[in-house]
Amino acid sequence: MDAQADADPAEVPADPLEVLHERRSSKWQTHPADVLPLTVAEMDFALAPPVARVLSRALERSDTGYATGAGLREALAGFAHRRWGWEIDPGSVTAVPDVGMGVVEALRALTSPGDSIVINTPVYPPFFGWIPEVGARVVESPLVVDGSGWHLDLAGLEEVFAQRPAVYLLCNPHNPVGRAHSPAELAEVVRLADRFGVTVVSDEIHGPLALAGSRFTPMLTVPGAAAVTISALSASKAFNLAGLKCAMVVTASPAMAAVVDRFAVYARSRTGHLGVLATLAALHEGEGWLDRLLITLSARREQLGSLLAERLGMIHWHPPEATYLAWLDCRRIGEGTVPYERFLDRGRVALEPGPHFGSAGSGYVRLNFATGADLLAEAIDRMARAL
Repeated sequence: MDAQADADPAEVPADPLEVLHERRSSKWQTHPADVLPLTVAEMDFALAPPVARVLSRALERSDTGYATGAGLREALAGFAHRRWGWEIDPGSVTAVPDVGMGVVEALRALTSPGDSIVINTPVYPPFFGWIPEVGARVVESPLVVDGSGWHLDLAGLEEVFAQRPAVYLLCNPHNPVGRAHSPAELAEVVRLADRFGVTVVSDEIHGPLALAGSRFTPMLTVPGAAAVTISALSASKAFNLAGLKCAMVVTASPAMAAVVDRFAVYARSRTGHLGVLATLAALHEGEGWLDRLLITLSARREQLGSLLAERLGMIHWHPPEATYLAWLDCRRIGEGTVPYERFLDRGRVALEPGPHFGSAGSGYVRLNFATGADLLAEAIDRMARAL
């Protein structure tokens, strides 16, 4: 079946399976070749042409040395203004190798051993490692879900903030549920943070990936957030650049800038040169491609909803507002990792097991739909046959 032959020309075409199998990244090397991986946040599309060109030219001239980061601050400021109306002072931007390192350095600067850090579960699994890495304790404030989808439990946050945690580690948009937190929700977060003296560290790596019908609200655009917030962003998820090591930390007040000034030197000096070049190309020249990508991902989201309704009616979900990740409630199949194991062992489809995202993920799986229509259809067919 050649689904790509009938693809919408507005969409970004996915690489064919034989090309994907030639990739050496973790998504395509973790499992045997007969397994379809819809796992980690790598996309199955070719690089945006401006990014591919700048990397190709760098390799042609053996330009693979150390990064300077020149122009990165201005590039992010321009992109944020055009996409979100966010006015960033370029001087407030600090380059780091990746969002994870930026977050960990912020947590390290803001906490003392034994302090508590609040997270909203289910959440991106590395959060559970970053917090003990700095000697702090995890405090869970679970998300709530209703007929309209997943939301922050603001009453629950008030209760845990009243216990005076050092930091609230926010995932905005939220991985794995795909929630693009609303301005009203974030405004309440700011009010609570100010009231209880809690600093917000906002992981906004999926910010460029708000899908049709939704909008990403950068935390630092919320009134009052500048005094209590540090944000971390990257082009890596939206432009598939995770292996190139370039991200940015942003502040908007002297107090938060002073926190970033305490980052370890290595956190600012080990940004990848190719990552900087690729990020500059993405932020300056990649928005047309990004718009096509969002059309593509919105189409895959719609396709996934139709396929689940037709083939896997026992699975429930709330279509994500942002990201290319689907959080699937498979508890009618089994608890714990039973659904993940069933789809992998019997269907030869690899997903992310829900318990990796916290105890609230028991019986869930996370599916990455940043792939071609044909591979997504094949994966759902295999999952259905596995049951």
